[in-house]
Amino acid sequence: MRNKLIFIFSLCFLNVGFSQENQEIPKSFSLDEAITFALENNRTAKNAVRDIEAAKKQKWETTAAGLPQINAAVDYQNFIKQPVSLLPASAFDPFNQIRQLNEFYDLSSLPVIDNIPAAPRDDEFIPVVFGTKQAVNANITLNQLIFDGSYLVGLQSAKVFLEISQNAKEKTDLEVRKAVINAYGNVLLSEQSVAILERNKATLEKNLNETKKIYENGLTEEEDVEQLEITLSSIESNLRNVKRLRDLSYKMLNITMGIDLNHDTTLTDTLQELTIENIAPSLLGTDEDVTKTVDYKIAANDTRSKELLLKLEKSKALPSLAGFVTAGYNGNANSFDFFQREQQWFGTAAFGFSLNIPIFSSLQRSASTQRAKINLEKATDDLTEVEQQLKLQVAAAKSDYQLSIEEYETAKKNLRLSERIEQKNQVKFFEGVGSSFELRQAQTQLYTAQQEYLQAMLDVINKKAALETILNQTN
Repeated sequence: MRNKLIFIFSLCFLNVGFSQENQEIPKSFSLDEAITFALENNRTAKNAVRDIEAAKKQKWETTAAGLPQINAAVDYQNFIKQPVSLLPASAFDPFNQIRQLNEFYDLSSLPVIDNIPAAPRDDEFIPVVFGTKQAVNANITLNQLIFDGSYLVGLQSAKVFLEISQNAKEKTDLEVRKAVINAYGNVLLSEQSVAILERNKATLEKNLNETKKIYENGLTEEEDVEQLEITLSSIESNLRNVKRLRDLSYKMLNITMGIDLNHDTTLTDTLQELTIENIAPSLLGTDEDVTKTVDYKIAANDTRSKELLLKLEKSKALPSLAGFVTAGYNGNANSFDFFQREQQWFGTAAFGFSLNIPIFSSLQRSASTQRAKINLEKATDDLTEVEQQLKLQVAAAKSDYQLSIEEYETAKKNLRLSERIEQKNQVKFFEGVGSSFELRQAQTQLYTAQQEYLQAMLDVINKKAALETILNQTN
């Protein structure tokens, strides 16, 4: 009994684990839910977040370069063969003072003086080894940058670089949102196309069966049957192709949202609902101040970075000042006895300053400054060009959006007319007053109107997304 209970509880925990794992990635998404999920899980969006974190680290890296830097070093040296120095032999002559006294006082009568050896020659040397065989030197140094114009410009550049990364993240989020809307709309379009084609196929199969019976009774021509067979074959071919495109659309949506390619995704919104929601004529009257758009901000930051590069080149002509404090100990021994209590250690300490004054660079700094100034002038013109291009893009996007709304209304009317025309031709055909050719024309016109209507709905959604992307609007 106990084993059975354990087995049952294990199954319960496994079920909970599996259900939690499945709940991590929802199966059904509305468009808003898909956008929210993609902004957190899309791989490009996640990398944009990492870029911001990297920019923050780089900003601190630049800041820390001007803060106190402490470094320690321990050097151990063991001479396999100690160096030898040559000293003049006269420096070690013990009788040198006696000879000097003998020059002033006659001491030759003393018996000891007669036994004094001759003085060493000037070309005689004695080999001497200085120091010990082993040595350890440990020191710690504190460096502090006091003034450097390049460092001050670097701090400003790090801040601008962080803003550029944040702008890139904002741009990425806008593009991801737009991509999700497009992919979501393509899935809905393919689903609607499959549904319409299947209805058309069912209607054609019914018409074909009825026409075959009429033909078998000799009340119509074989050409009427063949016309319907041609239309049905075309519909079946389109249906197979649209189903393949539907599978690809789902995979594209999954990739855009940052989930597995073959994830079983279900959409809860419909194409008609999204179309109605995205018809917003008030968007056409929004402010066209492009300086608030992310593209303008990116161009402005590029200009700002060129200004800082110019300041950097100018700052290279300024002097730089740094200070240091260092302290250490060194020990010497002929054997490795540095951890013995008797080992002697000798301390040393010092502080100082280093002043670097640029004087003459053969006009190298001047050339670099002039080049940076030229790049700034180019960036300024580029910023003006970007502003003008953005104004043009906003105007074009508004025009495209307005056109999509108008075409949607037109396509909706045309679809209603095509449905009525097709119905009338069906009645005429089966009553014997209309030809199969006229019926096929009406059916082809209906199928075209259906696809144009679906495409018009998708265009409304996509064109609005494109306009919102340029205007930095996400609501």
